Amino acid sequence: MIDERKLLALYGLKYNPFNGSIPPEDLWRPPEIESFFFRVENLVLDGGFAMISGTNGTGKSKALQMLSSHLEGIGDVVVGVMERPQSKQGDWYRELGDIFGVDLSPANRYGSFKVLRARWRSYIKSTLFHPVLLVDEAQETPIESLTELRLLSSANFDSEALISAVLCGDSTLPERFRHKSLTALGSRIRTRLNVGARSAEELGLFLDHLLDAAGAPGLMTDELKQTLIAHCGGNLRVLVGMCTELLDWAAIQERKRLDEQLYFEVYGRSAPAESSRNGRKKRRS
Repeated sequence: MIDERKLLALYGLKYNPFNGSIPPEDLWRPPEIESFFFRVENLVLDGGFAMISGTNGTGKSKALQMLSSHLEGIGDVVVGVMERPQSKQGDWYRELGDIFGVDLSPANRYGSFKVLRARWRSYIKSTLFHPVLLVDEAQETPIESLTELRLLSSANFDSEALISAVLCGDSTLPERFRHKSLTALGSRIRTRLNVGARSAEELGLFLDHLLDAAGAPGLMTDELKQTLIAHCGGNLRVLVGMCTELLDWAAIQERKRLDEQLYFEVYGRSAPAESSRNGRKKRRS
């Protein structure tokens, strides 16, 4: 395993561009992300639900991370992240209490309901913003907890929302709101972002952005970029995984630059041009 400090020094990197701990401000923001952020800002003023969904490895969690950083940059906006949405309702209530700084007793569900709503009302009155709850892997949340969240957030005969909640999950999440117990919540989702496989152009912009932000725009040859893009199936996670492996191998060998030949060596594939030449030589002989 290559030492991270050696890797950074070898290529003049500010940080590893393929590491999961990239600063939120340096993450790639495609146009639809910016549009979604704008719509969620309005949601913070009015309250309500939003949803991010899509296939695995397409950047849903990174979008949620960027959204969290973006909202925290707005003064007086409180952003809480639910880390165990799959918990049973007792622990689910405990986590909500921890997030919003109130002592909730799952044994006294009605009391907890009143205390939490009172906290949210007080926050809205003092800041004019709605508290924000971000739920990653929301497809794992039990139906009972999602229903409880809807009831918790609704006031004045459903004419007022006490919280802004963003539910983020895989492609099964939208399907969950077709369940008869969740159609009421599904109808309250005011803004949606669906992410899927990326085009070759988008993947190229993504790679260029990562390398530029890390301070090494020339780390990869254009030929290698095109090869990686052609073999990742439009999936950002697959693309980053291949880049990580290639960068580690290049650092071990102390190569100055990542190129297509390195790809062929690591993944055991022959270069197309070389294969064609070998074929012609055999036919001549």
